[in-house]
Amino acid sequence: MKIAVGMSGGVDSSVAALLLKNAGNEVYGITMKIWNGRPESGNSRHACYGPGEEDEIALAASVCGFLGIPHFVYDCAADYHSTVIEYFKKEYLAGRTPNPCVICNEKIKFGLLPMIAKKHFSFDKFATGHYAAVEHDFSTGRYLLKKARDIAKDQTYFLHRLSREQLSSLVLPLSGYSKDEVRQLAAEYALPSAEYPESQDFYDGDYREIISTEDLPGEIVDTRGKVLGRHRGLWNFTVGQRKGIGIAYREPLYVVNLDSTRNRVIVGPRRATLSDSFYVTETNWISIDNVTSEIHASVKTRSSQQEVPCSIIPAGHSSVRVEIKEPLQGIAAGQSAVFYDGDAVLGGGIIEYSL
Repeated sequence: MKIAVGMSGGVDSSVAALLLKNAGNEVYGITMKIWNGRPESGNSRHACYGPGEEDEIALAASVCGFLGIPHFVYDCAADYHSTVIEYFKKEYLAGRTPNPCVICNEKIKFGLLPMIAKKHFSFDKFATGHYAAVEHDFSTGRYLLKKARDIAKDQTYFLHRLSREQLSSLVLPLSGYSKDEVRQLAAEYALPSAEYPESQDFYDGDYREIISTEDLPGEIVDTRGKVLGRHRGLWNFTVGQRKGIGIAYREPLYVVNLDSTRNRVIVGPRRATLSDSFYVTETNWISIDNVTSEIHASVKTRSSQQEVPCSIIPAGHSSVRVEIKEPLQGIAAGQSAVFYDGDAVLGGGIIEYSL
């Protein structure tokens, strides 16, 4: 089988390519170039988006040379900027908390990159080094997205917006491996990327470098509207934040909400950040067609959060209301809510607001 592997230069994609080649497949390495040189910062060497990209592309080429497979680099910078960076900026400026990795996976990494590659050569499947699993349910004909064996590294949260078509052509060779086992394989085969540091975030510099806008001062108020201080821009805050608010108070303050209409940061005690109901829009369902009546599942509202039991209730076209028994802290508009049925991803969407 001909398989194109998305190569980042990291150990995970390198071992994915190794496993596929060892299994007898005809493997090609493909890498996307997304860094356009802005902002001009030297602080983000080990992030998906940053000036370290040139070194990572060189490392990906080195790994492909070591494995004896072709390597191709495709310039996706313009599309990445218009699709991911502009979304990121727009959401922050609107007082929301964006999730650029989710959008990048859907639109660029699993969308644009293999599409461009197919214009240059043919292949049967696309593969990456993500920790998740794709299974074909022969009884329904669906391709299911399931959790990886290594739950601590599971990345289904970031893949929940993939379409059924994308899942049908996807191979995830690391689904049954732990991170330690992947590192061991890389060392055993002496892959050039074996000791390369793992990317920690979308961008590990100051997000304000990307937003690149003038200060827009406004008020910091408590939940009753009393002015407690001033801020320099809503984009400096996120719901649930405790540190960096800059106000001395009789008890710890947390960001409760961001009011973009009045340019206000609303703060309060921790209990004010707890919500037991929220709305999700722009839903993408994987293992089901849609939610037409109340169903029970579990949900994550942040990638690092533990799942909690929930009820999912239809609330209009591509929207649902989610109710949870135990309130969660810091449910932020703009973040993703991902629903699970055991180890299978039901689907997910974007949090619109919480109650």
